[in-house]
Formats: sequence, structure tokens, C-alpha cells
Amino acid sequence: MKITVLGGTGYGGAAVVAEAAKRGHQVTAVSRRPPAQPIENVTYVTGNLVDPDFLQRAVAGADVVFEALSPRGDMAEQAEIVFGEVGRLAAGQGFRFGVLGGVSSVLVSPDGPRLLDVSSPAPEVLPEVLVGIRKLEALKQAPDELDWFYVSPAAQFGAWVPSTVTGTYRLSDDVLITDENGDSEISAADLALAVLDEIEHPTHRRRRFHVAH
Repeated sequence: MKITVLGGTGYGGAAVVAEAAKRGHQVTAVSRRPPAQPIENVTYVTGNLVDPDFLQRAVAGADVVFEALSPRGDMAEQAEIVFGEVGRLAAGQGFRFGVLGGVSSVLVSPDGPRLLDVSSPAPEVLPEVLVGIRKLEALKQAPDELDWFYVSPAAQFGAWVPSTVTGTYRLSDDVLITDENGDSEISAADLALAVLDEIEHPTHRRRRFHVAH
């Protein structure tokens, strides 16, 4: 399968690239900068995804495009622009569109409220949170021809968060997964397992799913 990962050298994207390559897929990682440690048999492409011509070339021929761009700081607006354009291309060209989103819209219990409503993000993180929520709402309203899935990681997820690679994961549709201590955590490598399992065996077509240990 031809899998293109946008943001393929970032924390989550790089893990998806590594797992896809390990499983023998034809993988292209697209980013602004080349990786510090390239993975064997992965094609790395660098450039500005806001450039429509570059973006179109980057996703051409893909069976699945997974968007894992970081919407941090001044990248929030650009990431949202790229997301919208990839969605348009996916609907027209027929590739499956996966998105690594946020966890703030996940419910803390089956009847709510959202995590966002009980745990206010820091002001510097709020733009990133809102981008993730808008992406999910846009996908839910997308035309039927867009085949998409949206991944919400655990509440504790990122290069700055200590995590353990377990080789396992748990899934939920919309309710936050926590362990016996009330923590919600997932490593990038274990999240990548869930993403590749979904790519290889689609069970969440046009749906969000939440991943945690």
C-alpha cells in the first residue's frame, strides 16, 4: 500500500512512518526539513505544503494520506489550510485521509462533558486545541465521497511526555481512556500500531477513534 505521511518527521508522524515501513508498505514522509535519522526504504520529501503545487505532487498516487502536522504556534493557520486542501484532494482523487488530531473533544464520561470543558488548556496551547476541534467537525460535515478517519491520542501524548512502549493499545470512540491511576497515556510507537491497524483493516470509516494504553 502507498502511504504518505504529512509531518512525517515529527513525533507522531515519524512513528507512523516507521511502523508503516516495518510492515512493508511503500512510504513517503513529507516535511519541511529532512529527518535526523532516515529510515531505510522510506522516501523523504521536503518542501512547503502550503504551496498547492507541492502538496498535490506530495499526495499524488497515494492510497492513504495521514496528516500529522503540528499546529503549534504560528503553524496553526498553515496546518489548517493544508488540512482543508488535502481533504479536497482526497475527495476528488479517492485516497483515504487520516488525521492525527487532539484529545480535547473526547468525553470524560459517556454522557460528557468534553475534556476541554473540565481541563482548560494553557493559553499558548489553545489555538492548537481549537484547530483539532475544527478539523473533526469539518470531517463530520464532509461529503460522503471523502473516506476519512481521525485519531485522538491519549491526554498525555508528545515528545515531552515520558511514555512506555508496550506493544499494545486500547480503543474508544469518544470516551477518554484512563488507567487504574486515572492517567491517560500513549507512546508514539503504540499509537502508530493503532493507526496502521486501521489503515490495513478499516473499522472506523468516517469516524473518530481514541487511543490510549
